[in-house]
Amino acid sequence: MNDFKLRNGNGILCAKSCSRQDKQLNTYDYMADIPGHNDESDMVEVQFKNTRKGYYRNSNNLKIEKGDIVAVEASPGHDIGTVTLTGRLVALQMRKANLKSNMEIKRIYRKAKPVDMDKYNEAKKKEHDTMIRARQIAKSLHLEMKIGDVEYQGDGNKAIFYYIADERVDFRQLIKVLADAFKVRIEMKQIGARQEAGRIGGIGPCGRELCCATWMTSFISVSTSAARFQDISLNPQKLAGQCAKLKCCLNYEIDDYVEAQKRLPSKEIELMTKDSTYHFFKADILKGLITYSTDKNFAANAVTITRKRAFEVINMNKQGEKPASLLPTGHPQENKVSADLLEQESLTRFDKLKKNPNNNRKKKKKKATTEPFKEGRIAVPGNNNRKAKDPGNMPRNKRTSANKQPNEKKQG
Repeated sequence: MNDFKLRNGNGILCAKSCSRQDKQLNTYDYMADIPGHNDESDMVEVQFKNTRKGYYRNSNNLKIEKGDIVAVEASPGHDIGTVTLTGRLVALQMRKANLKSNMEIKRIYRKAKPVDMDKYNEAKKKEHDTMIRARQIAKSLHLEMKIGDVEYQGDGNKAIFYYIADERVDFRQLIKVLADAFKVRIEMKQIGARQEAGRIGGIGPCGRELCCATWMTSFISVSTSAARFQDISLNPQKLAGQCAKLKCCLNYEIDDYVEAQKRLPSKEIELMTKDSTYHFFKADILKGLITYSTDKNFAANAVTITRKRAFEVINMNKQGEKPASLLPTGHPQENKVSADLLEQESLTRFDKLKKNPNNNRKKKKKKATTEPFKEGRIAVPGNNNRKAKDPGNMPRNKRTSANKQPNEKKQG
């Protein structure tokens, strides 16, 4: 295990709280540098493959620190995991995970020995082949499910099959076949499409790594109403993420949009002027700008005003008054075109138009062939700048041959 210490000329700066970034599973132990911190609690947080974590009791009073590989109690046998948190913060993490106090807590056996690591590595080598074989078995049984990953227990006596299914699946026959094929105890665990995308990882359209693969630990349902509140076009290709579900980032700013929407007038209210009646067309919710149109279906005579001006016109209409224009006096309308960020996802948006170097040559040739004859020059194909000789200065025999027509026939 690394000591996580930064050494410099003046001394040692302890950084035990830092550890390898386990994406969304990483926990920053800000109390790690306090003396005796690990002895305040005998509970230890242990991390396994995928997003699986467990909480165990250090009943043997082992000297365990963050990053140690330990053998823990399992049913049956034992499992191998990495210690990710110790001390007082473990109780807070257990409360966050909604673990009941009366539940049975398993214990830590020992720090992993070389023999334990050999069994663990041998079991991990079989996971990929087991997953491919399990997919073939599920397909042969005509089950509407997808096995996304397989995790073997540290001692190789048990295997957890992670699967995705849209509907309820009866996999009792599948468990029997898998147990006979791999000679291990089988456990089926269903995961969602977002959890699978977080496990696989990837890059989103924003250019950053997926949120589900970096920091998100709980997935809240996303509805199309979040896009409607933000006036986003309901295009499934742009609203769906790599998990084929609605993007989780649609929920990030929805509270701000709902709060800002309350400060705008209702979309059903019509604004009346002396000339015509204006209907709601669109709004920039965060900026507080509203665009009204004289037609309900398309932008006709569109006028953009602030929410303050909209409420002023509404109050004037309630009193029976009609302003001459929606715009306040002395403030001409500014035609500002707002950029739609979702329309800028084209892969070729950064490509510049490449100029063809042959275009200039073609233009010059075309210009030279079409320009009128100049004095002392003759247009000859392939040699436009060639000077022509004056026929008057040419010899007599050449002058007569030049004036002859090529297809002239002798008259007999």
